[in-house]
Amino acid sequence: MRGVDYYELLGIGRNASEAEIRSAYRSLAKVMHPDAGGSSGTFRMLQEAYDTLRDPARRRDYDRGWTHTRPGARPTSPTRPPRSARTGRARNLGDDPDFVPPKPVVDLGGIAWWHLVDVGQRVRYAPIAGPGHAPALAAVCGWVLLLLPVVVVDFSPLALGAWLLVVAAAATAVFRLARRYLRAVREDQAFAREHDTAVVHGTTDDRVCERLTADLLNRYLTRLPGARVFHGLAWPGSVFADVDHAVLCGRRLVLIESKSWLPGHYEAEDDGALWRNGHPFRGGGTRLPRSLAVYRKLLPWLDIRCALLVHPSRAGAVTAEQPADAVVPPMTPAQFVEEIGDWLAEDPAAVDREALRLLLDQVVPITRA
Repeated sequence: MRGVDYYELLGIGRNASEAEIRSAYRSLAKVMHPDAGGSSGTFRMLQEAYDTLRDPARRRDYDRGWTHTRPGARPTSPTRPPRSARTGRARNLGDDPDFVPPKPVVDLGGIAWWHLVDVGQRVRYAPIAGPGHAPALAAVCGWVLLLLPVVVVDFSPLALGAWLLVVAAAATAVFRLARRYLRAVREDQAFAREHDTAVVHGTTDDRVCERLTADLLNRYLTRLPGARVFHGLAWPGSVFADVDHAVLCGRRLVLIESKSWLPGHYEAEDDGALWRNGHPFRGGGTRLPRSLAVYRKLLPWLDIRCALLVHPSRAGAVTAEQPADAVVPPMTPAQFVEEIGDWLAEDPAAVDREALRLLLDQVVPITRA
């Protein structure tokens, strides 16, 4: 197909072996297939690229034709791959197998939520099962204040009797409030012992980008006392890890996919289309739109959003632009920590009971992934 670089589409170098082509195709087919959230047109293009490059004769003809038909390219020798105008070296558009991406480091100096969150704040479970410790304490203090006039004021016997009746009625109300409070405390403790036993749940697979994202979530998002991190969530009825990561805090949930893509500038449109360096991006797909629909149906009372976290697959910088109306915005690690952290920090110490229960049921054990 004219205008599409099959090597860039598969994420491989122009000298890639047949085994590398086959491996790249299989990896991309898992996420670009229509059943996995990709479009039929993009998947057909992927198949066309694979069928062309795995056949030596068709690949040779494609390599010759690409140097002449690539939009904006200067005429080059049919036996020589296109060259970079900046370095004069042959361009390698695929992943670098020797490249080890560094752990993302975020400059926290300008991130407001990081400095405003009280990391020692007590976690509370929603919905609240009792009156809370503040109303209970206020009621006890108010009852004690009612007793003070008995000590400092010389009441007549009749006034004293009336006052003691008021104090007794207040004591009954305080007792009932305190009992509700203690019952709620016991319920919270029982819930924590049974369900809220850890901050991080699940295990990532062997992909480098997933491990990098997991480290990012563990290092930064867990600063929120109510944040609960999940790795590998299934859609209801599925046994596969359909969602790479998720973070729950209060009544907000973010679904995350980790991607290892070529360096460049990524943008998203409100219809989910991705662009890289000003061109339609066909180097991979995402299941996040379907995941968003599935989890909104499962957890309708939560505010849910998505984030596509992009890590470089070779040396170079990744930048991203996130329009406000994009369903699946691409993000760099720094953008993710700043924007998503600020969004989750709306209620930083709350844990939604029912959402936590349901999400724990969707965590895929590593043996089933």
